[in-house]
Amino acid sequence: MAKKSSRPASPLTFDLPLSLISKIATTQRKMGLDSTSEVVRLAIAKFNFDRYESNTEEHRQISVRLPADMKALLGKTSKKKKVSVGELLRVALDELSKAKIAKPAKAPVAKKAAKKTAKPKAKAKAKKAKK
Repeated sequence: MAKKSSRPASPLTFDLPLSLISKIATTQRKMGLDSTSEVVRLAIAKFNFDRYESNTEEHRQISVRLPADMKALLGKTSKKKKVSVGELLRVALDELSKAKIAKPAKAPVAKKAAKKTAKPKAKAKAKKAKK
């Protein structure tokens, strides 16, 4: 009994811009292919991955502190606009870097109360008074 040379097909889900989905549909019609999957399989088979070089910018993860209301605004807006919170932050930061905005006044930072300790001079005076 002969073995199959390839594994059975399995689903793969990924995000594409609408413009590329339109190109897939056009290619499917022009080439007389039966499905989107056939277009994708053909693209993979024909593409030279050895010559591929990514043109995406290197990313680095950062952590920041945000007030609860600002964080809620980001979450609500990301759902409404159907984009990630990260995308909203990238756009906001990019716009800020282009804008000519006056430097905002820093909000006062509450300092922790220092522990009170007896001053050395007071202790020395107390010792002299006892003698």
